[in-house]
Amino acid sequence: MTVADDLVVLRPEGLYCPPGDFYIDPWRPVDRAVVTHAHADHARIGHAHYLAAAPGAGVLRSRLGEIDLQLLAYGEVVDHFGVRVSLHPAGHVLGSAQVRLEHRGRVWVASGDYFVAGASDDPLETNATCVPFEPVRCDCFITESTFGLPIYRWAPQRELFADIDQWWAANAAAGRPSLLLGYSFGKAQRILAGVDAGIGPIVVHGAVEPLNRAYRAAGVVLPETKLVTEVTDKADLKRALVIAPPSVQNSAWTKRLGDHGDAFASGWMQLRGARRRRAVDRGFVLSDHADWPGL
Repeated sequence: MTVADDLVVLRPEGLYCPPGDFYIDPWRPVDRAVVTHAHADHARIGHAHYLAAAPGAGVLRSRLGEIDLQLLAYGEVVDHFGVRVSLHPAGHVLGSAQVRLEHRGRVWVASGDYFVAGASDDPLETNATCVPFEPVRCDCFITESTFGLPIYRWAPQRELFADIDQWWAANAAAGRPSLLLGYSFGKAQRILAGVDAGIGPIVVHGAVEPLNRAYRAAGVVLPETKLVTEVTDKADLKRALVIAPPSVQNSAWTKRLGDHGDAFASGWMQLRGARRRRAVDRGFVLSDHADWPGL
């Protein structure tokens, strides 16, 4: 097989399928874009037509507005110029998908971002807020490798969320809000689904709540959340877990919390230097990407 036979090639606009004449997660405006999920480095405004997995429709529209969006159920096949295209669960965030391409007997899969915790043998090690990763047999697998070094091995989620709950409970007992920084889309909802909501109220930043609504509309069960402006009893705020994007750290928004504990949730917290640079009380190693054994 020569380069000319490749089902996916790299162009200035992004990953391109020559026989199908469409792009996968292009970073420049194109006519036809297959989008693996709604994170900003994969889903961009400006394409003429979008194709994505149906579970992510609400999140995509909340981020990109009224786009020309065609939806596929997981496993559903559409034929485009002789290329059979189907989308398969990636386990990363709501609506995340691998892109399966079949043409003249060859099958290629572009992974997008995906979550597989290979360091754990627990069958429950999946992302509770979306459909788990589905292995797809193929001739060529184009994989992400965000955490493609042996140092990245995720601890069992039960242990991780027990640590978060313990930190939150200790702060609540001391009358301090617990500010947990994490990305608004995906990470925030995974935290919500994993913590013990019985410890206290849960407050979210305004950037997080619209995405919570999209998840709930898609059938994902999340605990009750409030905005800071909706908390009328200061005693409740002192017991609260507050989930906000990393951009609010040390901002005027955090000052309304008063004296508080803070932490950051990310796979990058595996690195001591990253924890130190974030200058937070705690770093929780929580990622929506595959770890090294998962890759």
